[in-house]
Amino acid sequence: MTALLLAIDVGNTQTLVGLYGESSPELVDHWRIATNADRTSDEYALMIQQFLGFHGFAIADDIGGVAVSSVVPRVTAALRAMAEKYFGFPAVVVGPGVRTGMAIRYDDPREVGADRIANAVGAFDLYGGPAIVVDFGTATTFDAVSVRGEYLGGAIVPGVEISFDALFEKAAGLRRVELVAPREVIGRSTADSIQVGAIYGFAAQVDGIVHRFETELGPSVVIATGGLAELIAPHTSTVAHLEPWLTLHGLRLIYERTTR
Repeated sequence: MTALLLAIDVGNTQTLVGLYGESSPELVDHWRIATNADRTSDEYALMIQQFLGFHGFAIADDIGGVAVSSVVPRVTAALRAMAEKYFGFPAVVVGPGVRTGMAIRYDDPREVGADRIANAVGAFDLYGGPAIVVDFGTATTFDAVSVRGEYLGGAIVPGVEISFDALFEKAAGLRRVELVAPREVIGRSTADSIQVGAIYGFAAQVDGIVHRFETELGPSVVIATGGLAELIAPHTSTVAHLEPWLTLHGLRLIYERTTR
């Protein structure tokens, strides 16, 4: 049997599935699907089997572990049931009681999203501390890690896409445009102006919050991740590293620390 690890990060909008090789820090493959709280455990098993089939793998023969970070309780329950039924063992779900190897200095550690903990664990493993992780998801989250590898807390702001959904819903005269880097900073059309606001506005937000974090944390390594990181991060002055699969990397580490 090949002991492959499935790492599954469930966000409010999208779910990222990563496949790691046996005792390997390298991703074999990864897939991104829409998060749907109505999917059953059987449907998740079918989708994952189809993904595995791209490489000639099978659930019954090749998967040795499942690690999950989730902010959607119904999906968490479905993935737990899937692991028990189709893999024959429980999934490691990031939450209270799971050995992350990182002290959580939040007032109530149970309030911290599992993806934020996985990001912090992954960032400290790759770059040490102090570190700041910026995750461009449904919300844009900022998380601070101390020089000793402690999770200190962070900030949460509305994400790029939901901010613009609200803009287009409330402003009848504005239409949706593709989120790409604008040609100039001063927009020459409504579409250009919206793109400027999206790219440079959110880039400036990142730099502003990071600078304020650093007044308390000190100079820090700044890592960007999440679905829109590749679009926004290059236009910031503070982001030093782009790690699209940071959450999956942290999940793999937490799985290893929990099961070793």
